Amino acid sequence: MTTHSGLADASDLAFVLTIVAYAIAMFAYAVEYSFGRKAEKAEARELVAVGGPSDATDVDTAEDRDEGQPAVTSRQARIAGRIGFVAMVLGVVAHAASLGLRAAAVGRWPWGNMFEFIVAVALMGVVTWTVIVVRKMAARRLGLFTMLVVVLLLGAATRVYTDAGPLVPALDSYWIAIHVFAAIVATGIFLVGFVAAVLHVIKRRYEQFDEDDGTLRFPMTLGPKLPDATTLERLTWRLHVLAFPLWTFAIMAGAIWAREAWSRYWGWDPKEVWSFVAWVVYAAYLHSRATGASGKKWAPWIAIIGWGVMLFNFFGVNFLLSGLHSYA
Repeated sequence: MTTHSGLADASDLAFVLTIVAYAIAMFAYAVEYSFGRKAEKAEARELVAVGGPSDATDVDTAEDRDEGQPAVTSRQARIAGRIGFVAMVLGVVAHAASLGLRAAAVGRWPWGNMFEFIVAVALMGVVTWTVIVVRKMAARRLGLFTMLVVVLLLGAATRVYTDAGPLVPALDSYWIAIHVFAAIVATGIFLVGFVAAVLHVIKRRYEQFDEDDGTLRFPMTLGPKLPDATTLERLTWRLHVLAFPLWTFAIMAGAIWAREAWSRYWGWDPKEVWSFVAWVVYAAYLHSRATGASGKKWAPWIAIIGWGVMLFNFFGVNFLLSGLHSYA
């Protein structure tokens, strides 16, 4: 199968535009996060008003003026947030175009190697966050943290860049459209769940902080602008409840594919083992969260560990361990 070089070059250009758009979105969200009004006031505007902000929200209040004249007013910060959202959506379009053009260039599904898989996971993560913002499940300004993780992930993808080309024989199966796609969707949702879990831990620590015990230090300095811990905990739970069955299905589909390709469902291949380890950790998170106050205390930490296992499955297994999935 030949590769269409023109489409492949267009895919690479779209990938560069994606990173630029996400970087702009991250910066704009940072402005909104840093200079916007207090978190609880913003929540009242962004999460309760289904019809969008009223005219009154575009006028700085007397309380805002009493706090001094910041370099960026709260109204300007909201405008920056809207710019960030538009940049993020444009980035999603370029992101999807990059994968679509690569698929057209080689005539196959665009997740046949480590580079393509990471790019697809990042796209799913941003799409998940976009849905969350549109459905007003979280404040728009929190996109700063999702964009940060996505930009870092795409930066890591550039380190394993692979030219567009045909699939290796081991992947030339219809199962790549089932097993790998399910893994991509689940992992992208887990990515956003990881961000929510980290923010939940930070906010919870901030709410428990006693000024008499010491000085507020990073990352707890992020706490005042974050939604309440209960909101973040609920978002973390919903994302993991959605992603966990998809990850379970991905593992089961992988086992069926392995039976067809290697005549066994399970062979203790490193990728198989660490995928199952991730499944166990996320199952532990769901169990911990459902076991009362003591379990909820540790649940976000388990979710964070789960994402760490996923990252090791991304990079550690591929670079440090050898097995039947080494072609990735």
